[in-house]
Amino acid sequence: MPLPRKASESHTIMTEMVLPNDTNTLNNLMGGRLLHWMDICAAITAQKHAHRTVVTASVDNVSFAEPIKLGNIVTFEAQVTRAFTSSMEVHIKVSAQNLSAGEKAIHTNAAFYTFVAVDQSGRPIEVAPVITETEEEKELFQSALRRRQLRLVLAGRMKPSEATELKALFGE
Repeated sequence: MPLPRKASESHTIMTEMVLPNDTNTLNNLMGGRLLHWMDICAAITAQKHAHRTVVTASVDNVSFAEPIKLGNIVTFEAQVTRAFTSSMEVHIKVSAQNLSAGEKAIHTNAAFYTFVAVDQSGRPIEVAPVITETEEEKELFQSALRRRQLRLVLAGRMKPSEATELKALFGE
């Protein structure tokens, strides 16, 4: 088993500028481009933790709270929240800022991505457990098991009756 690693060791910040080719006809960042950038940032984060090649296994709900405009600077901040046998959950937050107008950054999106570490043949490989230090890291770590069970139930890989953490949440 790989030695445990601090969640903070996977912390990643990535920045992009929204250019004309990234926008729709309303001059807003296209959702697909945003998801592409989020996937890259989250994959870098997972690779920092696993020290291995990783593949995207799932993306949780991504809500589009605020439009991101042409010329905005988009900042992605991600960190591994929890590792399971070969998979890792990554929490990613997105903010946008119009620097030329002197505006403050606004939160636009957040999501949880799941990655699986793989060997050279593409087979899953064990990853290091996560060590949490801050209160936020501890909260995300604790709730990660419920999110994982929900993903597995929705994917048909776990029976709802087996999702003990979810059942406990709803008082069953």
